[in-house]
Amino acid sequence: MRVIATTAFLGLALAAAAQPSRAQLPPPDPASIWTLQDENASVTTSNLPDRYYTNGIRLGWTSGEDGAPAFLDNFGQTLWGEGRQRIAIDFSQQIYNPSDTLTTYPPLTDRPYAGVLLGTVSLIHDGTDARTVLGLGIGDVGPSALGEQVQNGFHSMIGQKHTDGWDTQLHDEPLIQITAGRTWRLPIGGGSALETDALPEITAAAGTLRIYGQTGITLRLGQGLDSDYGVPRILPGLTGTDAFRPTRPFAWYVFAGADGQAVAYDVTLNGNTWQNSRSVTVIPLVAEAQAGFALMAYGVRLTYTHVFQTQEFQHQTGGLHQFGSLALSVRF
Repeated sequence: MRVIATTAFLGLALAAAAQPSRAQLPPPDPASIWTLQDENASVTTSNLPDRYYTNGIRLGWTSGEDGAPAFLDNFGQTLWGEGRQRIAIDFSQQIYNPSDTLTTYPPLTDRPYAGVLLGTVSLIHDGTDARTVLGLGIGDVGPSALGEQVQNGFHSMIGQKHTDGWDTQLHDEPLIQITAGRTWRLPIGGGSALETDALPEITAAAGTLRIYGQTGITLRLGQGLDSDYGVPRILPGLTGTDAFRPTRPFAWYVFAGADGQAVAYDVTLNGNTWQNSRSVTVIPLVAEAQAGFALMAYGVRLTYTHVFQTQEFQHQTGGLHQFGSLALSVRF
């Protein structure tokens, strides 16, 4: 828990210290961006089993700057001040299962099987030194999210045994989720070929999927750091979103970060709201550490993130949960 407290303090302190920049906004970036992202234990060099957060896949489209409808543009300018705006639309699926996937009836103290399907529309507002995101997601948890079909279909393709126990998954239930977050970009070095900066971030989310607050910080070293606000992640987690505009022919960086999450509710752990279902007891404080790299060239950005996560529920086994996140974004 000391890690969570330290991370929260650093994130909030740096965010509070950030002063509005007097730099002028760059000309609008007309390029739209397509992103394909996968998060999975197999997206690593480690030999990690399928358990807990097993897989996340996401397809996203982000508009060019100043491409938002007039009423949304006015809304963003009124709420957050001068800046450039983008609209982002993405569709994601996340799959969760217990650690024991060899039995048709896993222990009641293990994480329930659950699939989550979510469509999200977000307004992205870029000032001179901060990015603010407001998103609305609508979807479903349960069999209609096709978690069983995707997981076992993929296992059939690669010759692995089917995961048993999906008959015990959470029931169908509609989801609505509102998420708001801000990331500040604070240069902390200069005068050399390499750049360094800090990205303190604060996020809050409420809905029938999750209710949580998060704060964290990412430190970066590389060239062309003003091209984005960090790498994307499927929420929850530190994310810079899919939006990027390269400021040099070849930009790159390596990074490391940490965040703390205060979790009040998570349907994939707490179980169905209106029906009896499997559930476990949520651990209210969760910490993450992550590290990776980003490469940008010829209008393409490739990012990789390795995530270490503390226990999310009581009786969770196996130490730190790990997975990799790989994202490819292309500008058009």
